[in-house]
Amino acid sequence: MTDCIFCKIVNGEIKTTLIYEDDKVLAFNDIDPQAPVHILVIPKEHISSINNINENNHEIVGYIYSIISKLAKEKGIADKGYRIVSNCGQEGGQTVDHLHFHLLGGRNLQWPPG
Repeated sequence: MTDCIFCKIVNGEIKTTLIYEDDKVLAFNDIDPQAPVHILVIPKEHISSINNINENNHEIVGYIYSIISKLAKEKGIADKGYRIVSNCGQEGGQTVDHLHFHLLGGRNLQWPPG
């Protein structure tokens, strides 16, 4: 997708400091962090949102969760706790139409969120 900011990051058109990369996913710090640890984990394949998960691509969600678990341990937040957020649609707070997961931790996270 040519106008997707996350696809541009995947393609190297926009530079970011990668925290993790393999053949399926990228992870990098959020540009507007809401916690001391705020990492975005995205699939390299363009999937617009959770609404576009289907039998052909659903394995990526479990894979992303395994990477999030690894990153939480590496960042030292696994034992105290963390939050995983994936916004879906405009009213759900999704601002980039590319499936992504926020890993938030390093502070006491309140509920309900805003």
